[in-house]
Amino acid sequence: MRPAPKFMKNAREQMVCEIKTHYGLNSPDVLSVMLQIPREKFVQPQYKNIAYHDGPVSIGYGQTMSQPYTVAFMTDLLDLTGRERVLEIGTGSGYQAAVLSKLAREVYTIEVIPELAKKAKSALKRLGYKNVYVRSGSGEWGWPGKLKFDAIIVTAAIEKDIPEMLFEQLKVGGVLVAPIGRGVDKVMTRYTKIKKQGKEELKKEEFGIFHFVPFVEKKN
Repeated sequence: MRPAPKFMKNAREQMVCEIKTHYGLNSPDVLSVMLQIPREKFVQPQYKNIAYHDGPVSIGYGQTMSQPYTVAFMTDLLDLTGRERVLEIGTGSGYQAAVLSKLAREVYTIEVIPELAKKAKSALKRLGYKNVYVRSGSGEWGWPGKLKFDAIIVTAAIEKDIPEMLFEQLKVGGVLVAPIGRGVDKVMTRYTKIKKQGKEELKKEEFGIFHFVPFVEKKN
């Protein structure tokens, strides 16, 4: 990976400073990783000059790369230690997967729009993120096969209910983070799968309002 131009490095530092000072999020591991990752490599050339600004960036097909603070906040909620297998629903540009790849053992990511999945896979491979596995498909069904995940992150808004298949693929003790709600405002929600008196249960926590593009289901 070639070194980033100085102005891009400065923009990255400013992004992290803003997350800490304006939003009050101080997560050393997450912010350290975001300082390392060239966000500008995951956007179209015409948007490189706004790659680090405090807002989402269009990636085409009606989708966006999430605001830097949103990426940091959702990643922090996963509380990763480096040993986890993580599932991401909604690959988008691949930037969130790149962040996760530095904090987890393996990242499996699904994108319903084939063109975005192809672009993200190419970008991640080109930049050397070897522990990220990308596939095109519907995230509502999770990852095909018998894999179980320590953490699941949904990067598009879900109107009401988390698809049951995602909870089935979550390990006991694992967490699932997703923005939930109708309309523009979504509540960032974390579910932790626990075992109580021999039965699996979900502990639910809510963390404020965020804005997301809708969750897209694959049409048959």
